[in-house]
Amino acid sequence: MHTWTKIRHKLENEYLAESLRGHIRYFCTSYTYCPDHEGRTAILLDNKEIIAGGYYNQWVKAHLLPHDETLERRLHEEMPFMDDTALKLGMFDQRCFYEAFNIFDNQSIEKSLASENLLVRIFAVLDRRVGRRTLKRIAKNIENEPEIFRVFYEIRISEKES
Repeated sequence: MHTWTKIRHKLENEYLAESLRGHIRYFCTSYTYCPDHEGRTAILLDNKEIIAGGYYNQWVKAHLLPHDETLERRLHEEMPFMDDTALKLGMFDQRCFYEAFNIFDNQSIEKSLASENLLVRIFAVLDRRVGRRTLKRIAKNIENEPEIFRVFYEIRISEKES
């Protein structure tokens, strides 16, 4: 596993699309005085948090989760199930972020774009290896994508056009 400095360097410099460099930033921290060194994480666009999560959100906001088939999955997985609800409610922490990066860093961009883990898919859509044709292919089904993925897709498209 990489250190946070190396992970951020890879995400912001090696993987991030050229048009997004300097605009997208990744933030992750652990709090020294917090039990088990829990922390928070975020993805920022021009210093504005687009998504942010922290360990304690998992417990504080648990009552906001929809009681559907994903609830069982959330309750029984070691890492929180990363879908639109988890990202909107900030129900993820630095460990989820590290795990998503590890998955992303160790598989092809095609597998990352098709990943069940929404953080992995967000990393992938912002990746420099995703070109115009792939973005157009994604656009055909964008209305079926989770809301937060559409936000990052729009960020990528708007930067691609400028």
